[in-house]
Amino acid sequence: MFTFVGKLPIPLLWLMPIQNRSLSCFRSVCVSAMDSTPEAERPSFNFEVYMREKMNSVNQALERAVPLREQPVGIHKAMRYSLLNGGNRIRPVLCIAACELVGGQESTVMPVACAVEMIQTVYLMQDDLPCMDNSLLRRGKPSSHVVFGENVTALAGGALWALAFEHIAKKTVGVPPSTVVGVIAELARAFGSQGLTSGRFLEATSMGSSDSDEVRYLKKYAPMIEASVVMGSMIGGGSSEQTGILRKFARCVGLVIDDDLLDVTKSSQQIGKTAGNGKVTFPKLMGIEKSWEFAKKLNKEAQDMLSGFDKEKAAPLIAMVSYVTYREN
Repeated sequence: MFTFVGKLPIPLLWLMPIQNRSLSCFRSVCVSAMDSTPEAERPSFNFEVYMREKMNSVNQALERAVPLREQPVGIHKAMRYSLLNGGNRIRPVLCIAACELVGGQESTVMPVACAVEMIQTVYLMQDDLPCMDNSLLRRGKPSSHVVFGENVTALAGGALWALAFEHIAKKTVGVPPSTVVGVIAELARAFGSQGLTSGRFLEATSMGSSDSDEVRYLKKYAPMIEASVVMGSMIGGGSSEQTGILRKFARCVGLVIDDDLLDVTKSSQQIGKTAGNGKVTFPKLMGIEKSWEFAKKLNKEAQDMLSGFDKEKAAPLIAMVSYVTYREN
């Protein structure tokens, strides 16, 4: 029923940003996830407050990172439109949380967290193009190519991609140069021909093949989640052992949730993007109920991987896993 790559099962469920998710959703999801946890074991951690604070910090940093320059105005407008057009900021928050878990500071890792969101935004801009998914909605608003045209969207995506690496190189301070180079390499790998681009290629050229669809799932979303957590640990000064554990944790997180599951159970208005695009997906092939059971199993595995870390510092990552597992939009 499941295909394995090494020790990792090919996923049923994946994570992509969804717009119009209110902070009350964080509260309700966490309450649901904690219902089965004994009260004495529940950490005194307010995930809603944490997410509000981190999202605000990330949004402010992104606003500063991409100012509306005089020339060429059109490119910068398109870059800002997609980058600042909402989003749950899960990937940069994961990056920050991993950094703080191993003893790092938010201010130190923020340039990397911003770069993660820039790269993820480029991915979404490309994914929405008529030659790919031809999606008219993204994060509850018209997609970039609908507003600016395909040509400007392609150019703005290229500029945003380059800015992500420039931002890490220029704005990361107090970190050994070798670590910065390693972080840049990790991010490039996540987006490259063995990462997100590989998943997109398989999706574009192998529609309807269950074997290629399994590999596509492994490549399409998880690499950026893995890179976000790993880069956070690297910037925070995590040991090789800590970073290795967090890499495995991030792979579980990447398997936990699925935009494709939402695609077959929710409307475009509910998920903030065009639903029902006709792709062959695991929920369609294997059923929703089995998808949810697998997600719950991965939820537990991911949380167990953090058992060796300080409980208070690990609380944000533990809560994040529960959130992405039980979310409803």
